[in-house]
Amino acid sequence: MSSSSRRSRSRRAGTSVSSSSSRSISEDQISDLLSKLEALLPDAQARNGAQRGPASRVLQETCSYIRSLHREVDDLSETLAALLASDAVTAEQAAVIRSLLM
Repeated sequence: MSSSSRRSRSRRAGTSVSSSSSRSISEDQISDLLSKLEALLPDAQARNGAQRGPASRVLQETCSYIRSLHREVDDLSETLAALLASDAVTAEQAAVIRSLLM
């Protein structure tokens, strides 16, 4: 996926978030959401039972993790594109792979 696709998707997501931001969120809800977010991070199991860190750290780690996932997707996309363009894959195999990705 290209970075421009991600940016346009981010903009669309941002507009939906801003329209719902008129509702207020309690401190307990924010704390609960941060705990759930932190649980999704790869290092969460290592910290299991440890007290949640500050919100800024959770958000920074989340952003870093999302960036690393985007890099991984970009790398895998490039690898797959190169493979599909090579002679190592038959036309039938390429068609199957493309149908799985759609």
